[in-house]
Amino acid sequence: MRPRYPQIHVRLRTDHPLAMVSAVRHALRRSGVARREIRRFCEQALSRDGTVREICEAWADLKVRA
Repeated sequence: MRPRYPQIHVRLRTDHPLAMVSAVRHALRRSGVARREIRRFCEQALSRDGTVREICEAWADLKVRA
């Protein structure tokens, strides 16, 4: 499945959930994504509806080397 924003690439060296959310949020902001959309990402990522990594991968191209 392709992410919602496949042109946004996020690379991390940690698999800490909050680091992933923060990195994707910053990448969304730098790419000019609307604040409402970024807020929606954060609410979804920080909810208990799924794993943080899966949600981050659904929004951006996320690569983690932990």
